[in-house]
Amino acid sequence: MSDHIVPLERFHDARRILEGRIHRTPILSSSTAARVLAARGIHVADGRIYAKAEHLQKAGSFKIRGALNKMAALSEAERSAGVITLSAGNHAQGVALAAHEAGVHAVVMMPAGAVRSKVDACRGYGAEVILHGEQIGQTWARMEEVQAERGLTFVPPFDDPWVVAGQGTVGLEILDDLPDVDVVVAGIGGGALCTGTAAAIKETRPGVRVYGVEPARSNAMSLAMERGEIVRIQPASVADGLGSPFAGEWTLAMAQRYLDGIVLLDDATIVAGVRFALERMKQLVEPAGAAALAAVLFGKVPIRDGERVCVVFSGGNVETGRLGELLAGAAPLDVPAAVD
Repeated sequence: MSDHIVPLERFHDARRILEGRIHRTPILSSSTAARVLAARGIHVADGRIYAKAEHLQKAGSFKIRGALNKMAALSEAERSAGVITLSAGNHAQGVALAAHEAGVHAVVMMPAGAVRSKVDACRGYGAEVILHGEQIGQTWARMEEVQAERGLTFVPPFDDPWVVAGQGTVGLEILDDLPDVDVVVAGIGGGALCTGTAAAIKETRPGVRVYGVEPARSNAMSLAMERGEIVRIQPASVADGLGSPFAGEWTLAMAQRYLDGIVLLDDATIVAGVRFALERMKQLVEPAGAAALAAVLFGKVPIRDGERVCVVFSGGNVETGRLGELLAGAAPLDVPAAVD
């Protein structure tokens, strides 16, 4: 693997490793979403917007894919020593579950304000959870200290070829179920899901366009793309799953090669995607998972008449006790009355 580009065969290797160990998540669809676009003058193929339902994946998000693939690559010495990671929640849960299945002790570093349900889930999978820092950057610094103190192996949330290959199996499955897809849209934080999915798809079907969606105030990848180098930020968004403090060397290189563009959304627009998914598709999707849908609904993604469009519902780990408060902040969206 040269120049920080994960080759196509690694995605297929990851798929074989994951076979029978994760859910084969379905492709959902919404004619109501298509009617929202039709009101904007865009008529998509099949009269539907499609959605890869990774919010129905084990541990509630796509993250288990990369975690399992990385765990399979560890040496016996690394497995015996244990692993450590950090995350606002979904990667933490993926690593916790993957480590549990592999019989490996996992230490999970999370910000002090991490969603309580995600913290509880990590502990439920048997991980040791350490809460530290108001910002993810502070969490990262403490994680490095704990790793050195205990001799643990770091399982990166995104900047690792094994993790990227695991997440990119989402793209292979989209091509299986929608071989004639034209546009794929996914949220982008650190970038493993979006860039891995883009690579797996475009190395197989180069004509497919793939777009990433970032929160406007958590735009580490956009800044890195603009400047051609990694930029550190202080992420601030309701979409905590997209709140990476920086892009990675692997994911930046992959984004530069494979992405057709990155869309920036404010929080109210992202939450409108959550609301649409819940009210019109009867799916509970977290803000990070609904960002791609929101970008399509609000006309932020270039789509041509007759194109087949698929968004990725990347996660569904929502703190239900705060759901009403969350939805109250949604931007208004004109939606036809019909329900799927």
